[in-house]
Amino acid sequence: MNNSWLEQSQQLFGNRTVEMLLKVHDDALWILENFGVECKQPEIQEKFRQFEAEGLAVVYENRIYIMNDLVEKCLKTVPSVSDFFVPLNSFFIGGTAPYLYDDEKKVGGVMPTAEHVKQIAIIAEKNNAVSGMGRAVKLKDEVEQMNIMDEYCSKPLYFAVTSDKALKRAVEIYEKRKNLMIVFCLTRPPLVVNENFSQDFVRVAQAGLPLFISAMPMAGISAPYCYNGVLAMTHAEVLFGICTAQLMNPGVFCIHAGFPTIADPGIEYNPNYGLISHNLLNILMSHLNLILDIPTFQSACTTHEEHLTERAYEDAKKGQAMCLKYGVHMIRHPFAFLRYLIDFSIEKLEKSIQILEETTPEDAPDIDMPEYDERGMESIKNSGLGMFMEDPLTTANLGKIFVE
Repeated sequence: MNNSWLEQSQQLFGNRTVEMLLKVHDDALWILENFGVECKQPEIQEKFRQFEAEGLAVVYENRIYIMNDLVEKCLKTVPSVSDFFVPLNSFFIGGTAPYLYDDEKKVGGVMPTAEHVKQIAIIAEKNNAVSGMGRAVKLKDEVEQMNIMDEYCSKPLYFAVTSDKALKRAVEIYEKRKNLMIVFCLTRPPLVVNENFSQDFVRVAQAGLPLFISAMPMAGISAPYCYNGVLAMTHAEVLFGICTAQLMNPGVFCIHAGFPTIADPGIEYNPNYGLISHNLLNILMSHLNLILDIPTFQSACTTHEEHLTERAYEDAKKGQAMCLKYGVHMIRHPFAFLRYLIDFSIEKLEKSIQILEETTPEDAPDIDMPEYDERGMESIKNSGLGMFMEDPLTTANLGKIFVE
């Protein structure tokens, strides 16, 4: 535990909110021990089976149950924030939109090209407010995409690896520049390994490449509709990925990229990334990880606007100001994305970079800080691996939390 971050978080949020964060960690440990994670990947299963004799893990019917002591053992081998190659309060051109937004015609759905990736990489390289970049948009050829990013942006990068060819190239780039992260969403709610990527995850961990481990439970669908409930489910899924990576290759860099998300009943339970509550959830996730001294990469400063409206830019400014006020490690999605992270706007990218350069912590909105809600863990224990749309807590909290 990083006691200096603990004290800083207490000063920023108050003792009761930090107590909530510490309980979130305990709740995540309970989830891993009592619910486990469904996993069929044989090498992952075998790594955990090696700890069954010590009573630190159980592998039963393709489900892996991890005891608290094993999680804590794995966390001790994760390189700390101070060892990591990205400084605090870093904003990335990150995420992966399937489409580009046509800034002239004001419509989305444009298929991205290599020229677009080059343009985005050049923008990332020349702007001091940008700390690095993810893919931003997705090309079909992931090796072509990583080559373009490597050529035009010397700052830290992250991208996916889903083939032998991509892994080979990623290793070559990492040996040259050492500031890469390989992104994986190893799990999908509720607590199930995504077997489409599990073998690639194992191979990247074994190769020693830094692992950007994402997870995205949604409050009101796959997690309880309260702050600590969705944080606990998110944290549990990422902790599973961290433990897996550390057992495969102790000491490999692991980035906690848990991305707690809010399902908005007002828009048919789709995610609403424009809420102030979304920013706060992700900032709180970041602080828990900083207290645990784990490199951490969250989502904030996004919008629910479909087009380049004033509200879209106001959402960016509010989120950026909140991140500056409370402090984070790394943030993705802060510049260019529109509704549901589907469209990427280069005009919004450039204007939001300018907004960040002019934004201060004093621009952050006033916020009532959340406290621990005992009903969150009650919902998890009652719903188990089910969905939370009909959970009584969802109904009870509608309109009371996760608001503008």
